[in-house]
This record gives sequence, structure tokens and C-alpha cells, in this order.
Amino acid sequence: MSQGSGLVRTTCSSGGVPGPGQPSEGLLDPVYPRTQGALLKVAQMVTLLIAFICVRTSLRIDYSAYTFFEVVTMCDLIMILAFYLVHLFRLYRVLTCISWPLSELLHYVIGTLFLLIASIVAASKSYNQSGLVAGAIFGFLASFLCLASLWLSYKISCITQSTDASA
Repeated sequence: MSQGSGLVRTTCSSGGVPGPGQPSEGLLDPVYPRTQGALLKVAQMVTLLIAFICVRTSLRIDYSAYTFFEVVTMCDLIMILAFYLVHLFRLYRVLTCISWPLSELLHYVIGTLFLLIASIVAASKSYNQSGLVAGAIFGFLASFLCLASLWLSYKISCITQSTDASA
């Protein structure tokens, strides 16, 4: 007896108001901005923007070190904003060809490493200029926040999948 492919609903079966614990239908996820991952992403974006502004507005002696710092902070900020918007607008449901937890984990591994290197270089080349020192400090703070998101992303993508496979 062969069964044809059918429609599988992942939320409400009757099309009414979703129950507790079930995601609501629609474009915007109203619960996501209050989650731990979203708050970490917002904190990362704010600290990266502050670090970029501190370095951009101060007088620089070593242009190559701070240009690298600016590029790393802006690329990291744009990628974190992209992941935030993917979760906020539920684009992971539409773009199923991408493993979003794995791509976010890889982004945090690579981005955190580059941000840490850029912050170390920026701190070593600051020459006691207050704007450059502040930019390096915010770079280190953003690195710490990215490490926290890396751990959260690791728990979601690796530990959850390993417990699902063993069950």
C-alpha cells in the first residue's frame, strides 16, 4: 500500500489561533526579539557599531591595522544583522536549502576569530589615543559577546542534533 505525499502542517491544524508554545503564522516573529539569541545579537551589533565609530572618528597612526579593524567590524555587523533578520522574518522557513544553524555557527567561529585578531592588533597599535583604545575595548567586548553566541549556536546546532539522533 503506497502513500502519496501529503501536506504536513507544523503549526495549528485548524487554522485558528495558535496554542501556547506554537509559533504564530505571519511574516514577523513577535517572540524572537525577546529571546536570548536575539538580545545577544543586538548587543553585538551595538558594540560593533560603537567600536567602528570610535576608530573611524579618531586620528590614526597605522592605517592598515585600523582599516582591517574597520572592515572586520563592519562585515561582522552586517552578517549578524542578516542572521537577525533571517530569524525575525522567518526566512529560514523559505530558504530551506541552507542549514541556518550550521551557517550561523561557522559565521561565529570565523567572525569571532577575525574580530579577536583585529582587536589585539588595534590595541597594540593604539599608542594611548583614547578613541583607538576605546575602539579596541569595544572590539574585545564584542568578541566576548560573539563567543557567548558561538556557545549558544553550538548548543543549538550540535548538542540538539546529537540528542535527536540518539533518541
